[in-house]
Amino acid sequence: MSDVTAASPPPARPEFERPVTAPIGLGDVARPLSLGERLSGNATLRRALILIGIAIVWELYARFLDNPLTFPTFLETLAALRDGILSGVIPLRLAVTLETLVIGYAIGLAVAALLTTIAVTTRLGTDLLSTFTAMFNPLPAIALLPLALLWFGLGRPSLIFVIVHSVLWAVALNMHSGFLAVSQTLRMAGRTFGLSGLRLVFGILIPAAFPAILAGLKIGWAFAWRTLIAAELVFGVSSGQGGLGWYIFESRNTLDTASVFAGLLTVMAVGLFVEGVIFRAIEARTVRRWGMQSN
Repeated sequence: MSDVTAASPPPARPEFERPVTAPIGLGDVARPLSLGERLSGNATLRRALILIGIAIVWELYARFLDNPLTFPTFLETLAALRDGILSGVIPLRLAVTLETLVIGYAIGLAVAALLTTIAVTTRLGTDLLSTFTAMFNPLPAIALLPLALLWFGLGRPSLIFVIVHSVLWAVALNMHSGFLAVSQTLRMAGRTFGLSGLRLVFGILIPAAFPAILAGLKIGWAFAWRTLIAAELVFGVSSGQGGLGWYIFESRNTLDTASVFAGLLTVMAVGLFVEGVIFRAIEARTVRRWGMQSN
């Protein structure tokens, strides 16, 4: 009798369904965004509206002053920019400036990567980098122009020298700080897989510290760009290689204030393009994809 009872199936329980309702006061769990919410969430549109607002304020203030010699209107500046582009002067000067910038920026990044790699692999390298950054990072690159003239003469080599100085220490300092912030857990995990020296740097430290490295690249770019424009204002036309800074200087000498503002507008446009397109694309494909930075 006990065997029959043990073999009998359990009693069937009645099945029932209960409707699921949202808690009172919770609101919509998921709903389509309105047009205003979609527009406000578009960073490109927000920045464009800011630029349009600045242009409107610029135009109104210039019309209020009514003195084109000291402060031309935004429309006059756009007309000067159009004329400079159509004549080929601004594109030619901009190409010379960007070519110099790329050379100096690349050299600065290479030297910064070398110094930082030595610093994270040896104690002597750490002491050298700390000492050098404390000495040279506060030194304005434009203050080295007299030495650049003595050592390299007039022309592009002197410009490259000051660009390397402006890029090197900012990038190296950010890279080294990012490497130091990498957790010991990741370092030990890399050593567990037999990584050491350069393999540890490229396999573990650089990916983990990439947000700090990217910040250093941005800072180095900004320093290099403004240092180059300032240096070209002084001697950028030497050796027949006048850049965008010298275009601004020439326009100022001829009292063509609209062209001066057109050159400054070109400088700002390049800055917006590099920050908003190039670096944003790098962020989207690296730190944001890796979940290391929010949108």
